[in-house]
Amino acid sequence: MLKPSPVAPTVDFDRNGVQHGFLRLPYSRDDSAWGSVMIPVCVVRNGNGPTALLTGANHGDEYEGPLALYELARTLDPDAVAGTVIIVPAMNYPAFRAGTRTSPIDRGNMNRSFPGRPDGTVTEKIADYFQRELLPRADLVFDFHSGGRTLDFLPYCAAHILPDKAQEAKAFAAVEAFAAPYSMKMLEIDAVGMYDTAAEDMGKVFVTTELGGGGTARAETVRIARRGIANVLRHAGIVEGATAKSETRWLDMPSDDCFIFAEDDGLFETMADLGEDVREGMIIARIHPIGRTGLAPQEIRAKMSGILVARHFPGLIKAGDCMSVLAQ
Repeated sequence: MLKPSPVAPTVDFDRNGVQHGFLRLPYSRDDSAWGSVMIPVCVVRNGNGPTALLTGANHGDEYEGPLALYELARTLDPDAVAGTVIIVPAMNYPAFRAGTRTSPIDRGNMNRSFPGRPDGTVTEKIADYFQRELLPRADLVFDFHSGGRTLDFLPYCAAHILPDKAQEAKAFAAVEAFAAPYSMKMLEIDAVGMYDTAAEDMGKVFVTTELGGGGTARAETVRIARRGIANVLRHAGIVEGATAKSETRWLDMPSDDCFIFAEDDGLFETMADLGEDVREGMIIARIHPIGRTGLAPQEIRAKMSGILVARHFPGLIKAGDCMSVLAQ
């Protein structure tokens, strides 16, 4: 049997009104013997109805989600809510404070740590609390992502193709309601330990995004995030009002050929910009050797036709890094 979670919320998830508080996780360390990790949380509840669990900074260097969710927590009117909205703007709060993808405490990648452990690392304890306490409460789970410091994406909202087609249809309907410039039928290269998988295995409607990257946020992508989450809450019947319609272009990731990984270190040169059409066999990137002059770059060719939806962001690349992602 699992031990109880050490996380103690300072909010009551069943109380009506607006509450701002913390998920307090004891963390004894050199500079604070009886210290805690204090993860901000907001609960907006108005009677019975669906529950939405909204999260950002699952990876700490992705900022559209926190910008949208801190503002939503500040401005959401409980009188406009029918049900419950649980907002955690910075899910991996230690990573968010450090501006890193993984936690500086234990190097934990939150999105590879589920179902977590109540007696594990700090990251595993947070994952365990979401797995056992928050996900079971939710009908709709929305987790904001972008590319962080190492990737840059076309701004899209996404859900996964699922064995349960009724669950899948609900997820794609929420993606369409979000109304990002692009909507993706997502393929994961590694779904083990993901928050997505944990939510979907419970039968929840799970929706996510990739909204830019480079370790920053643009005005355009923040506007997409704020408008989109309002749309999804209206679509779910949790917040009153009509969704703000906008054209979206549906994309599909049909196979592993979508992903191209570097096999050498060097200086990265993309030969196509985000959103550009790509043909199978086309040179879409080059890796230039940097150890000496006079050496020809390695030419990287597309394994399928489609459009470029993501690319490596820093100027230098290492063997094993994802350099390009294509979709149809």
